[in-house]
Amino acid sequence: MFETELKIDDPRYAPEYVSGTETTEEPQNKKKWYILKVQVNREEPIKRNLERRIAVAGLKDYFGDILVPTEKVTEIRGDKKRIIKRKLYPGYIMIYMEINDATWFLVRETSGVGDFTGAAGKPTPMQTHEVRRILALEVEDPKTSPQLKVGYQVGEKIKVKEGTFESYEGVVDAIDLTSGRVTVILNLFGRSTPVELEYWQIEKNLN
Repeated sequence: MFETELKIDDPRYAPEYVSGTETTEEPQNKKKWYILKVQVNREEPIKRNLERRIAVAGLKDYFGDILVPTEKVTEIRGDKKRIIKRKLYPGYIMIYMEINDATWFLVRETSGVGDFTGAAGKPTPMQTHEVRRILALEVEDPKTSPQLKVGYQVGEKIKVKEGTFESYEGVVDAIDLTSGRVTVILNLFGRSTPVELEYWQIEKNLN
């Protein structure tokens, strides 16, 4: 199987890996990062199937990592907070490979794979800045807290479901993704008043 977990000191994070060029005197590396259109919600099984087919075909020298781009987010349900991985681009995976007749045919004939992204049927390599941004999200940095995932946004109507202001209705004024608290505007004593609450204390107002 292919090794897919990236570390900060991993050579795959180096500029020559990202850009698809070599800095040594060895023959130039022809591998580049491409994006594949695949069936939605089948990204991981398709990735594993590709890895198996590449190994069976004896073409591992022409391939590198195959990634389902994800980011870590903090999800709040009820009063519980958990860290999950969320797909950045449902229906797409990244693949580091050299394009030739054999590799192109193997990828295109894999169940669940639609096509490479590109123009006029020609696979187009990803831009360096795109690769860097996505690979940076795959690298675990202990100093970086996962982004909070919430089900509402600034300006949205909400209802307080727990606490001192239970049953009050208001509007989201600000969201603090670090502390996990939200500021809402409530009508208290005839005045619009900002109140800071925990995420789990409010819900969308569907009325």
